[in-house]
Amino acid sequence: MSVPVVETASWARRAGALLVDWFASTLVVIAFIGLGEYAETGSRASALVLGVYVVESALLTWLVGGSFGKIATRLRVVRTDGAPRPLDPLRALLRQVMIALVIPPLVYRPDGRGLHDLVAGTSTVTLQTYRALRGRIET
Repeated sequence: MSVPVVETASWARRAGALLVDWFASTLVVIAFIGLGEYAETGSRASALVLGVYVVESALLTWLVGGSFGKIATRLRVVRTDGAPRPLDPLRALLRQVMIALVIPPLVYRPDGRGLHDLVAGTSTVTLQTYRALRGRIET
């Protein structure tokens, strides 16, 4: 079976999705610990935001094909092997942990897939591309 070649989403769209995710994760942390503790010097809030981001994005990528930010910006994460099934939870978690390390997304191939996508066997695509892939696979 040949691996389908898919056009990956632009880095601008992906950065937008990351900003949405980070903002939402920050709001969740503020809701739980309060704005006062969030704003304190030396607060653990930054680590909590990172943890919320990793858990939220891994869980939603596994369950619905993208983090909150990706869903909001009409992006999806797909397997590069062409399989129509969602990512398994460990692969989704590995991908998000690598993104949290910052460097892997900055090391990427000409096709737009970062090191985190290469390790997880994924691509980030637009919703339109995702639907086209699903239609091609389901028919």
